[in-house]
Amino acid sequence: MSDSSQRPVNGFRLFGRGQRYAKTWPMDKRLAPVFIENRIIRVTRFGIRFMPPVAIFTLCWQLALGGQSGPVVATALFALSLPLQGLWWLGKRSVTPLPPGTLNWFYEVRGKLEAAGQALAPVQGKPDYQALADTLKRAFRQLDKTFLDDI
Repeated sequence: MSDSSQRPVNGFRLFGRGQRYAKTWPMDKRLAPVFIENRIIRVTRFGIRFMPPVAIFTLCWQLALGGQSGPVVATALFALSLPLQGLWWLGKRSVTPLPPGTLNWFYEVRGKLEAAGQALAPVQGKPDYQALADTLKRAFRQLDKTFLDDI
């Protein structure tokens, strides 16, 4: 369980939490219909990889053609902000408490891990999406894929 339930998270820490959440979340296609994370993580990774070159290209191209620098810089900054928006959303999502239906499923998956002989730390406070991601990642490594039948 993350320490987000004990203290608020400031803006810059959200980006780090978003990166951690994106690395932890299992990118299994069977989770995609239920959770939006798969799509957000893919788009954010795409943006991290391709938006800086797009911003530089846009900046250079428009300045070479004699474009006004104000709109050019605004367009480049917008392109650079897209991956940051994805990381911010993922960071906010990681510290969001689980809704009741997902919370029940979270405890079911934990129960299956414990029944399989896995030692789990006790849950403290209300679990959040980062705790779900940690549990799912472990379940994908340790359990057969039938645990997803209950989604």
